[in-house]
Amino acid sequence: MALLCASVCSCASAETVYFDWFEYRGNDSVFEAPLAKGGYRNPIIAGFHPDPSVTRAGDKFYLVNSTFAYFPGIPVFESNDLVHWRQLGNVIDRPPQLGFAGIGISRGVFAPAIDFHDGTFYVINTAVDSGGNFFVTAKDPAGPWSDPKWLPQIDGIDPSFFFDDDGKAYVTSNGPPEGQPLYEGHRAIWLQEFDVARGSLVGPRKVLVNGGVDLAKQPIWIEGPHIYKRAGWYYLMCAEGGTGINHSEVIFRSRSAWGPYESYAGNPILTQRDLPADRANPVINAGHADLVEGPDGSWWAVFLGSRAYGKGNYNTGRETFLLPVRWQDGWPIILDPGTAIPYLLPGPAFMKGGDQAPLTGNFTWRDEFDRPTLDTAWLQVRVPKQSWFDLTTRKGMLAMEPLPIGLDALENPSFLARRQQHTKFEASLRVQVPGAMGTAAGIAAFQKETHWYFFGTRRTPTQLEVFLERRSNGEIETIARASLADVPQIQLRVIGDGGSYSFHYDAGEGWRPLRGNDDGSILSTEVAGGFVGTVIGPYARSESINK
Repeated sequence: MALLCASVCSCASAETVYFDWFEYRGNDSVFEAPLAKGGYRNPIIAGFHPDPSVTRAGDKFYLVNSTFAYFPGIPVFESNDLVHWRQLGNVIDRPPQLGFAGIGISRGVFAPAIDFHDGTFYVINTAVDSGGNFFVTAKDPAGPWSDPKWLPQIDGIDPSFFFDDDGKAYVTSNGPPEGQPLYEGHRAIWLQEFDVARGSLVGPRKVLVNGGVDLAKQPIWIEGPHIYKRAGWYYLMCAEGGTGINHSEVIFRSRSAWGPYESYAGNPILTQRDLPADRANPVINAGHADLVEGPDGSWWAVFLGSRAYGKGNYNTGRETFLLPVRWQDGWPIILDPGTAIPYLLPGPAFMKGGDQAPLTGNFTWRDEFDRPTLDTAWLQVRVPKQSWFDLTTRKGMLAMEPLPIGLDALENPSFLARRQQHTKFEASLRVQVPGAMGTAAGIAAFQKETHWYFFGTRRTPTQLEVFLERRSNGEIETIARASLADVPQIQLRVIGDGGSYSFHYDAGEGWRPLRGNDDGSILSTEVAGGFVGTVIGPYARSESINK
């Protein structure tokens, strides 16, 4: 985190911008239902936290998620009970570990898997368009994590370790099938032995699953494999169907890690694709699960899902959910067919109790920028090449050196962001108005390079103005603007309610709307595409080059 705390660089002649505070408030109706004693709320980690993987070390659990081309990458969460989580740090927190320059925001780190073995934590991952497959290790899950150790033999994605009780270790992963694919989305699950002492893959590779549960039905995108061992059986669990509404989780088993694996007759063991689209408060896209055994012998599944509004839109990305697992005739079942994922459930018997906020439920989160380091909630777009913000130059303020980099560029703009965790939310900040032309500063809501809002203030040759930029159809448009009195500071607020986004400002005379009910579905995955969710936060831009 050293770079994140360093002083502002002296680039060009851009005027330093100062932000006083940032506040995020979530208020989803589905979270208003009171929790019963001993209960918990889904999702357990709200907002863009996809592809969860979980492991247990002693009496604690550790969970990681995908972050794609955001930095720092791969958050590490800790819990005593699978319900109440806190972020310890990040696996990728040093620029030399990985580089994301020139890649889209939905590239980068895909589907990390975490394990604990013989006193060491392992995270194995794919850096798409940024290096390939690798693993890192740490003695302390809070870090520091090692530099990547590359595994060039893996030619697909979603690798996962399996440490057997006989001392052997393996890596299972997604990859192309043997020979030519038979159809679009035809993939396979592979296995190869891993030499722990050498930190490398050894010996031949073997296909464990070709295509999916039933190749004759042309299943697509078998991926996210994990192997578990229970009562002499090896269980291979995978995601199938792609990450959209046909997503599911399927299970196979064998008496040997190498197979052959038989498919469970009742597959899938988790999906929401068989439910009516017009149901209330739908959770869609469920899949990409991982299993863990609790200290009492109970089993639990973490998996991704998306809380949709309208016709299947979601701006909050894919979130982390938790469900109990029951064993039936030697097979794990996460959710019966035709059953909607519940928002409220009885917690594990070993649950410690307490509020789940600020990782789920309704809450207000505020950063006064009064600490010397950034809160772990903040992200940057791609790995920084230079330091452009500071928390100590002016006490209680975020100082930001505006870079001449737009949100549309495949670079690292001077933008700090936190996840949108609610369908209904408000995000506000106060910024000191730039004193001269050439600098724009305010708040951005960002989904990807081609889909974002920038709500800011700047000086023109004739006035101080507040303005709203939008990019959604290839062009950057200024869709609203208003002149301001010459004030020293301004408050800006983004209000979201499903697909409706409104933008308000307060220049000392109370809140005024600049634009109401704009089509915020441009920030949804259904419209923008990709694998991420919306993030929001302070952004400053030098306009000497880009406007």
